[in-house]
Amino acid sequence: MVLKIFFPSCCSSAESGILIGRWISQQSSAVVLAVVHFPFIPLQVKQYLSELQRVTAVSVSVLGSWSNSQQEKEESLSEFLEDLGTIFSQEPWIQISKEGDNKFWSCSVLQKNSDNHKEEEIILVYYDQRQVMLSHLHPPLEAASSAEQEAGDPSRLAAIFSTVSRSRVLFMTDRYDDGPIKLTHWQSDGVEASIIVELLKQGSGPACVLLAFLLSLLSRLCRSRVLKFWPLSFLWSKLSTCEQLGHRLQHLQVISSNKKAQNQTQFMRKANIFVSLLIDVALGILLMSWLYRKNRIGHLADTLIPVADHVAEELQDLLQWLMGAPAGLKMNRALDQVLGRFFLYHIHLWISYIHLMSPFIEMILWYVGLSACLGLTVALCILSDILALLTFHIYCFYVYGARLYCLKIYGLSSLWRLFRGKKWNVLRQRVDSCSYDLDQLFIGTLLFTILLFLLPTTALYYLVFTLLRLLVVVVQGLIHLLVDLIDSLPLYSLILRLCRSYRLAAGVKFRVLEQQDGKPLRLLMQINPLSYGSVVQTYRLPTYSCYPKDSWTSLCKKLFLGELIYPWKHKGEKQD
Repeated sequence: MVLKIFFPSCCSSAESGILIGRWISQQSSAVVLAVVHFPFIPLQVKQYLSELQRVTAVSVSVLGSWSNSQQEKEESLSEFLEDLGTIFSQEPWIQISKEGDNKFWSCSVLQKNSDNHKEEEIILVYYDQRQVMLSHLHPPLEAASSAEQEAGDPSRLAAIFSTVSRSRVLFMTDRYDDGPIKLTHWQSDGVEASIIVELLKQGSGPACVLLAFLLSLLSRLCRSRVLKFWPLSFLWSKLSTCEQLGHRLQHLQVISSNKKAQNQTQFMRKANIFVSLLIDVALGILLMSWLYRKNRIGHLADTLIPVADHVAEELQDLLQWLMGAPAGLKMNRALDQVLGRFFLYHIHLWISYIHLMSPFIEMILWYVGLSACLGLTVALCILSDILALLTFHIYCFYVYGARLYCLKIYGLSSLWRLFRGKKWNVLRQRVDSCSYDLDQLFIGTLLFTILLFLLPTTALYYLVFTLLRLLVVVVQGLIHLLVDLIDSLPLYSLILRLCRSYRLAAGVKFRVLEQQDGKPLRLLMQINPLSYGSVVQTYRLPTYSCYPKDSWTSLCKKLFLGELIYPWKHKGEKQD
């Protein structure tokens, strides 16, 4: 049988004493947690271990003895260490001795109640106690490869990681305590850092209570009946700014909650949300400070009106081109003139509206710039809504053209079924046979001919305005893609992976150390961190996305049939 002893590297220079830890019989492994120094009273050690078992729910016991002598090992000390096995009822009893600065230790195992005196093979595994305690072992996202399985079984590693992490209370006692038991472990030099953390926790409590109270008032205001009346309910559900504000409000409620995180996943989610909010607000404040320097708001307002006029002029030139002979195509002149003048009138109305609003543009932009203090994502959502308002005439042109084109397509398809003696059964949702008289066929032929010859003119206007609308939708999609990236990116997890990669463990690897004949095999256990892709996949935050749920085939079908494509966000559709 092979016996594996996991020994903390921080205890290699500890004074002589006894080893306390957990014996895992299923794996024939012993996890050493600390060294109790001489002198000590065995009864006090047993009482301390029983209290530790009650608090941590870990079966901590005395595993054996540890001898660290700078000179030749004395016979009396050897006999004393062997006699300790009779006081503490641990089976098997492990004896580890280190002589001077020799890195090759002597290890032996005593079986007091066993008749089998066959010498067991011992593997001494060194591990970094602090890294193992602070790390979180992640289960594999996919089926592990054979090479990964050779590195260590996740279920066996989980028992070792769980033993060290659940024994956190043990590490709160150091060798400078006034108690009767002196311990050596990774934090044996003191717990000053833990005191600072506790002070920060105590100070953040009142701030979280105040923030939770303010957020509760704000959430009640958002759920009030005033926002449920039209058109406020319509604007709240359609404007991306309102959606982003509601999303960030939920994030603030999660952060300010008094409920303690139950597991590592909840803690990482809170930390990722907090860092995401912090960086979002910091970027927003930088953007706001940039906008209000050197009168950039005024320059932007002065540039906005000429740009809107230039876009309107380009649309007028485009309509004049369509009202002629575009690309040498011969259109229906009467319908072409009617549609062209109709759209030109809308552009005239839009230019009048822009010039009517021009005195207030700078003031509106000045107040919009202040919203950047709420975060860069809020400023980007406002930019998307402003873009939607400035291109509202293009959206109207697209809707007019799409409705007219869709009407003709469905009219032609219905009349085509008339020629074949078919009709659409609305109740059964299928095509049935039907007999038509001569008058119906004559009128159907006339209507089919009229719609067919008017279709190219309508299709050309529909094609042009659909391309313009798709251009606007692509720009809005890029803005929302950036917003979703900031909202969903687990920044805290990525920073943790960059600075302290051992905190996010995917597994372990063992490195063989220098060996000597007659000494146990020495291994060094090192933590394999999660890859950056796995970190993003594991801790990615849910977002309210505006991506179309239709496939490319369905999207092309809608464009061909003239069905409207709504890029609006739908409230409550949360995507992970």
